[in-house]
Amino acid sequence: MIRRPVFEFSNRPAEAGALSRGGRIEPVRAKLRIEKLVYGGTGLARHGETAVFVPFVLPGEEVEIEYSQRGGVGHGVPVSWDRRSDERADPPCRVFGECGGCQYQHLPYDRQLTAKREILLETLRRIGGLAWTGDVAVEAGEPWGYRNRSQFRFAASNGGGTATGFFASGTHRLVPTVECPINSPALGKAHRVLSELAASGRFPRQLRQIELFTNETELQVNLPRRMGPLPKHFWTSCAKRLGVERPGAPLTIRNGTDSYRVSGRSFFQVNRHLAGRVGELGVGESAGQFAVDLYCGVGLLTLPLARRFGQVVGVEAGGSAARDLQSNAARAGLSVRAIQANVSDYLKGLDRTPDLVVADPPRSGLGFDVVQQIVRLAPAQLRLLSCNPATLARDVKGLLAGGYEVEALTMVDMFPQTLHIETVAVLRRASKQASPS
Repeated sequence: MIRRPVFEFSNRPAEAGALSRGGRIEPVRAKLRIEKLVYGGTGLARHGETAVFVPFVLPGEEVEIEYSQRGGVGHGVPVSWDRRSDERADPPCRVFGECGGCQYQHLPYDRQLTAKREILLETLRRIGGLAWTGDVAVEAGEPWGYRNRSQFRFAASNGGGTATGFFASGTHRLVPTVECPINSPALGKAHRVLSELAASGRFPRQLRQIELFTNETELQVNLPRRMGPLPKHFWTSCAKRLGVERPGAPLTIRNGTDSYRVSGRSFFQVNRHLAGRVGELGVGESAGQFAVDLYCGVGLLTLPLARRFGQVVGVEAGGSAARDLQSNAARAGLSVRAIQANVSDYLKGLDRTPDLVVADPPRSGLGFDVVQQIVRLAPAQLRLLSCNPATLARDVKGLLAGGYEVEALTMVDMFPQTLHIETVAVLRRASKQASPS
């Protein structure tokens, strides 16, 4: 099969420079050597005193780069290569380098895992002050066809009608495509159906996005929150071809012995192969009288905790997920107290020390207030799930200052081919307590 040349960039950043001359931004071009991969899916090079971050490159490559500079930092694109790495792979996706979904398809999967582990440790050291010398266990699954949830975008096509695809990185510019190799087979089939519907000429102009979620047998369709009703003829055709009854109808996800109702606005792990493993790592072998599951979603961790602890509280700000948790616990015959509340507000009102706190916060992390409340409550153990090593490092720094020590780290590659790094950090209250800062 003949593939298009890898990384032949025709587009340039809107502001491809930083040297202002009479209010005009001048582009900066330089031939640089890539030092290493860093968090964010880019490689690091240096031009004099300027650190330059470049996508789609590999360590050791010598690349001509065009970049913009702001605040002493450069962000650019590769223009041409003088030397390419022997590790470079041929990405299977035809729009890789244009679509903003993946950053590492040009790197063999075993090397992706090594690079992410190095980035995790460097980020924890640089931001969190944690010079971890212990083992980092790595959990990986199938690197392709793993996503069970995806957002499909639509825009007017040049030849009339509507094109389907995904946004280019950092933009709202559509990159048309009818396939995505990291989406599950059911999502791939639905993607082709959406593309056919979009090209039919009767596609609603106001529809610019559809999110699909699947258990590989059924589909859930989620529409934008503030969009008006779709034309009846379109929804009838769409529902029939996709096999759905109504937008947001709950799906059932089976994981081990448990079944989870997941409604349209509820969160569930997007890697269909590793969601169960994340649940196991989040709970571990812990047992006791009282456990709290923060940012609990529909109960992936809450239900297993309820089998090990006398009392379990699941805290979730989203009403849809909180209701799903109640339903899932009742179906499993488990006693769980589901609380819909802001996590910080709940912790401020808690005056009992849990044996265990489990937390799976959004990409923004726990944040200062939640860290301080955990330090105040002083649970013996904290199991922290994170999808952002930078905010994990910030949170760990606060927890270390508050008297905790890191006991174990596991990297779970929930998002192969992408920049995202999922980590399970186990922290324990140190025997010699530090004073909270």
